[in-house]
Amino acid sequence: MLQAAELTEMQDRATADWHLALPQEADLVRPYGVDSVEALLVAQHLANFSLWHEEDKARAPKASDMAIAHVKRNIDQLNQRRHDRTEALDELLLDTARREGELNPSAPLNSETPGMIADRLSILSLKIFHTQQEMARPDAPPGHQERNAGRLALLEEQRRDLAHCFDALWHEVMRGHRRFRLYKQLKMYNDAALNPAVYGSRHHG
Repeated sequence: MLQAAELTEMQDRATADWHLALPQEADLVRPYGVDSVEALLVAQHLANFSLWHEEDKARAPKASDMAIAHVKRNIDQLNQRRHDRTEALDELLLDTARREGELNPSAPLNSETPGMIADRLSILSLKIFHTQQEMARPDAPPGHQERNAGRLALLEEQRRDLAHCFDALWHEVMRGHRRFRLYKQLKMYNDAALNPAVYGSRHHG
């Protein structure tokens, strides 16, 4: 099981590398094995990375309605992939705790899962990278660097706190002092049988 320090280092390294060349998920997870914790953490971060940049496109002032509609569909698909990877990660971690730890069904329940914390750490990695980019902008207006320096300090503090929570939760789960459940997102908008805007169109087309 990765420690939070290793996880955040991986996320930061990947964030920098993927801005130079964005790989396919299959190529990224192959070195780890498809069903490993590391592979799922990388895939989760890739989904967040891709989401970040699709959402940037949607906010471009000159984006056409057609372009925004295309981006919205991509965002829906990427968000579903992000949730799928997070759920798969938590499921694998629960299996690991059952096999190697002292999983205790009577221990206090933690509302946030390790996969959810890893997801938040992934987003913080992206925020930190882009804030550092803004600090280095040569054409930035006066005060921009100082404003983003304060933002960066806050983001790094938040990540340190969250990384500690990640390690502490997993430590307590493995020793039977705390537990978490696998929480299914049960998204409805991507399910043609549950989204009335989709199945309703069949009766009016």
